[in-house]
Amino acid sequence: MASLAGSSCSSSGAVFRAREVGGNNGAFLGHYNGLRPMENVHMVSSGTKSSGFVSTSARKCRTIKAMASPTVSSPKREKDPKKRVVITGMGLVSVFGNDIDTFYNKLLEGESGISPIDRFDVSNYSVRFAGQIRDFSSKGYIDGKNDRRLDDCWRYGLVGGKRALEDANLGHEVLDTMDKSRIGVLVGTGMGGLTAFTTGVENLILKGYKKISPFFIPYSITNMGSALLAIDTGLMGPNYSISTACATANYCFFAAANHIRRGEADIMVVGGSEAPILPTGVGGFIACRALSQRNEEPQKASRPWDKDRDGFVIGEGCGVLIMESLESAMKRGAKIIAEYLGGAITCDAHHMTDPRPDGLGVSSCITKSLQDAGVSPEEVNYVNAHATSTLAGDLAEVNAIKKVFKDTSELKMNGTKARKPKRLKNDIIPLDFSMIGHGLGAAGGLEAVATIKAITTGWLHPTINQDNLEPDVTIDTVPNVKKKHEVNVAISNSFGFGGHNSVVVFAPFSP
Repeated sequence: MASLAGSSCSSSGAVFRAREVGGNNGAFLGHYNGLRPMENVHMVSSGTKSSGFVSTSARKCRTIKAMASPTVSSPKREKDPKKRVVITGMGLVSVFGNDIDTFYNKLLEGESGISPIDRFDVSNYSVRFAGQIRDFSSKGYIDGKNDRRLDDCWRYGLVGGKRALEDANLGHEVLDTMDKSRIGVLVGTGMGGLTAFTTGVENLILKGYKKISPFFIPYSITNMGSALLAIDTGLMGPNYSISTACATANYCFFAAANHIRRGEADIMVVGGSEAPILPTGVGGFIACRALSQRNEEPQKASRPWDKDRDGFVIGEGCGVLIMESLESAMKRGAKIIAEYLGGAITCDAHHMTDPRPDGLGVSSCITKSLQDAGVSPEEVNYVNAHATSTLAGDLAEVNAIKKVFKDTSELKMNGTKARKPKRLKNDIIPLDFSMIGHGLGAAGGLEAVATIKAITTGWLHPTINQDNLEPDVTIDTVPNVKKKHEVNVAISNSFGFGGHNSVVVFAPFSP
């Protein structure tokens, strides 16, 4: 067994700013003032008081060893049609609408969907723009009465899920002829029904508990997206949600594929949904100091790899895949779009928002995903990467990628998450969808759709707003103009607050 060792060192177990945040006195994010490096932070030893900061423990440094599986020189992919997992449908809700081809064509054109927020009054906000969905219609998918009641998170999930079912030729008429106990739903969310929750709390504070809607709890809890879709379609297979921040959708793909592989389901409706563009969501990320403040040029705010980048742009939407056993797909004559080869999940076990600086959690996750997929690193020529929220995170992911992929000369790399990187020597920051913003729990679902479209079309979307490229960026980021690229095997990375790492592997389908 090969040993991967990484050190986890800090001047204290956690350093918090003792200051008032949002009206509450308490700890802020460890090591960072929001998500930006804290200035003039004086570390203190155990038992020593220091004005303005509290240390939870003395300086400590630990070494963590992870045992990697033996290197497989000739990995073997799954051959059993009952265990091979294919993609037979896709659906989404995005800033570019609800049509898959329109969505990807807009990305290929380099069009930006970022615009000023007009859903609520942001005149006093320091950030006044987002990847806000406009003119959304659920007509034909949600009845009018329920549509008026539902949180947008669930509206997006229902429409995205039903469109994916339609794309897979699994409409009501077809589903009614199938064993619905063999079809499950796993649509996760990072934040849940945030509008429903916010409205309920406001009513409680301003009007009293008797004015709380009976839908307050049901429409707030994170499992409701999967539940509502199952209720509407009658799908009785595995049904729950996963909430791992920005890693949510990938966790769902990994879990759903394993349900199929274990014979617990033939088909899974899988993805992520999010609707955070409201005062609570935007205000919360402003408090974290994570968002770009380029209010005068919102369409140029998301600037991956650019020296002038200043934060990520919040977005919303939904991305859903239909994952199905090859046996089931062939039996019903379904179109097969691509194949899911494998995946993996790990935890950094390091920090709330800061990934491990040595990248051990990420590199081991990538390695395990390739082992699960039966793929060698040399076969991978496309990485849809996750741009993390901190300086350490950006470098940690790229270092992890370099640990696994020794030769990156043929590698193309992009991703879906626009974060708050800051330049550092040798810092190579993974690409984001600078056109749609960061969809949080939905990002991995939208990313999966884009990754599969890259596989099926042979085109990679450009990275827009690369006007002043970092000189240390040596990996091809497809700057400003789309690029033709035949994808052999693609991996898609998603990482979330709390140290949640997830990697999934897709490839063109070969019988």
